[in-house]
Amino acid sequence: MSRGGGKGLSLKDKLDGNELDLSLCDLNEVPVRELAALPKATVLDLSCNNLISLPSDFCSLMHLVKLDLSKNRLQQLPLDFGRLVNLQHLDLLNNRLVTLPVSFAQLKNLKWLDLKDNPLDPVLAKVAGDCLDEKQCKQAAVKVLQHMKAIQSEQDRQRQRKLQAEREMEKKREAEQRAKEAQEREVRKREKAEEKERRRREYDAQKAAKQEMEKKTKKETVQTRKPASSSRPPQPPRHKPSWSRSVLRVLLFVLFCILCTVAACKLTELQRQPLCVSVNTLYEDVVAALQNHKTLQNMLQHNSQQ
Repeated sequence: MSRGGGKGLSLKDKLDGNELDLSLCDLNEVPVRELAALPKATVLDLSCNNLISLPSDFCSLMHLVKLDLSKNRLQQLPLDFGRLVNLQHLDLLNNRLVTLPVSFAQLKNLKWLDLKDNPLDPVLAKVAGDCLDEKQCKQAAVKVLQHMKAIQSEQDRQRQRKLQAEREMEKKREAEQRAKEAQEREVRKREKAEEKERRRREYDAQKAAKQEMEKKTKKETVQTRKPASSSRPPQPPRHKPSWSRSVLRVLLFVLFCILCTVAACKLTELQRQPLCVSVNTLYEDVVAALQNHKTLQNMLQHNSQQ
């Protein structure tokens, strides 16, 4: 391995038990792949190099227990730095760190921490305090973990509030959508009812017009039939029976009887009887009188025609 991070010298040559010293190697990057091949190297010293950042796969070195990154130019740690859950000792002295990743709160086994000589955020710097002796470094680890856990909890709460707000907004949008759909259904229902009512009125109007037409046609048919019935030949007016007709009938009956008697007296052997003689004489007198009475003759003629 060269100073630039290239290969040339095997890391196994630098391994002493479980300690791997890569300090003062003028490294610009960390040989993560070679380090991953040495799970026995639980103590790693990368101090006094030119490291500006750590690669994201550096957090896969979960076997690390002690890590020295002091006197580099680190400006930030990987976001998933908390994956190094077995880390107990961390030296970040004299770097360019301002903040720590929130995942730092997951380093539950961390017992020693040095953050001196970093341009830390004032709040974080106050929490970390000094690391001038073993006790202060241990207190720094405890306090920084508590601080980062508080930040993580606050971020979790903010995330939960954001999710809750998004859910409420989604519910609101769904409620508005349902209200809109319900309103559209109500409008369609009202339009359908209006259309049904319009068709019903049209049907009633057509039915009424049809009935009126049938009524008019029937009336015209009746009016057409009446002249046909009036074209029949007029029947002679019926005269109500009157007393004159009754008297006339009686007279005719009497006359008929007289004629029968006269005929019997003239045409039969009874003409020699005294009664028939008188009847024949009376008949001759009546005939003579009728011949001289034209008015009575006309009346008799008229009645006979009837």
